[in-house]
Amino acid sequence: MSPAPSIHGDVAAGFGPVADAFRRNFTEHAEIGAAVAVYAGDQPLVDLWAGHRDRRREVRWERDTIVPVFSSSKGLSAFALAVAVSRGLLDYESPVAKYWPEFAAHGKDRITVRQLIDHQAGLSGLDRIVTLRELTDRDALGELLAAQKPAWRPGTRHGYHALTLGLYQSELLRRVDPADRSLGRFFAEEIAGPVGADVFIGLPATEPMERVAQLSATKGLDILRYELRDVPLRIGAEVYAKRGLSYAALTNPRPGAPARAARRDFLEIEWPGMNGVGNARALAQIYGAAAGRTGVLPIDDDVLDLLAAADTADDVPADDLVLHTKSRYHLGFRKSRGSFRFGSDKRAYGTTGLGGSFGFADPTTGLGFGYSMNRLGMAILDDVRSRNLRDAVMKCAAR
Repeated sequence: MSPAPSIHGDVAAGFGPVADAFRRNFTEHAEIGAAVAVYAGDQPLVDLWAGHRDRRREVRWERDTIVPVFSSSKGLSAFALAVAVSRGLLDYESPVAKYWPEFAAHGKDRITVRQLIDHQAGLSGLDRIVTLRELTDRDALGELLAAQKPAWRPGTRHGYHALTLGLYQSELLRRVDPADRSLGRFFAEEIAGPVGADVFIGLPATEPMERVAQLSATKGLDILRYELRDVPLRIGAEVYAKRGLSYAALTNPRPGAPARAARRDFLEIEWPGMNGVGNARALAQIYGAAAGRTGVLPIDDDVLDLLAAADTADDVPADDLVLHTKSRYHLGFRKSRGSFRFGSDKRAYGTTGLGGSFGFADPTTGLGFGYSMNRLGMAILDDVRSRNLRDAVMKCAAR
C-alpha cells in the first residue's frame, strides 16, 4: 500500500466520501497525480487534486495542472456539433454528403451525421498511413477522409472510430460554420471560453508546457497488481499481429506511444476527439453546464433533451467491432449501458479517455463529473479509479 498524499482543494458538505475515494486511489491503485471535480450546474461541489505531475514524483500536481485526456475530448467534440445543430447548421438525421458532397464517394452518400458520430460509418481506419504533419493540412486531409471506403456496411454495425472520428467531425463542422473554423477553434470560442473551462483541442503556443503533467505507462508487475481484470487481451492480440479492425483503428494516424503524448509537437495539433488537454475541473464545468442547463452553453434545450434521451436502442447490435465489448454510442457520446454504468440512470452521457480520464453529465441530478490523471491505466472503458470516484459521487448525490 502506498502512502496517502496531501489532498488539496474543496469538497461541499455531504461529499466527503468522494475525497476518501480519491485518497484510496493513491494508496490502493497506484495513482501518481490526479484531479477530480463535480459541478452542480455552475456550482463546484468537489474540486480536488493531489500527487505529482512527473514520473519521479518530484513536481507537485497543482490546481492549474493540465494533462492529455485523449478520447475524453470526444465528448467536447460532440458538444461542438450540438452547438451547430442548435444553430440549424447541421441536422443529426441528414446525410453527411448534404454538407460535404465529396464525402459521398464509395457509397457513403446515405451515411447520416448521427451514424458518423455514433461510430456506425465503417470509417474507423484509413487505407494508408497518415503522419502527424499531414493532420495540419486541412484541405488535403479532407480529400483523404472523403475518399475512404467503409470497412462494413454503414448503419448495420458499430466500431469505435478511435482516431478518425474527430478528423471527420472537424471537416464536417468547418463545411457548415460560416466562419470556416476548425473544430478546435470553434470549441475554444463557443464552449470553453464562455464556460471558463481550462481545456484545449490543440494546445495554444501561449500555454507553457510546464503546466502539462507527464504521463506514465502501467508496466510489469503493476499490470498484474492493478489492471489485470480490465486488460483488453483481444485488442492487444490484433495490434500485436498487425491485422484486424482493432489494429487499423488504433494505430493510424500514428500518435506514438501514449505515455509520450505530453509533448508540444503532438498537443499543438488540432486532433479533435484524440488530443484534448485539460483537467478534471474543465470537464466537470462543461458537463455540469449541460446537465444543469445553466444557459452558458449555446445549445438549445431540445438538443440537450436529445443528448439525454434514455432510450437510444436501435437496430445496430451492441457488439463493438473494434473494442470487442458491448457498448452504446449516442450523438457522439457514450451511454450508460450493460456492464459499463455511470450516472444515476440511462439519461447520463459522456466519454472516457485512454488511460482512465472521464467526463460525463448526469441530467437527472444536474451534475457534471470530471476525472484526469497521469498514470495510464489499461481498461477498455471502466477504469477502477474513475469507477471508485463516480460511485462515491452518485451515492452522495442520492442522500
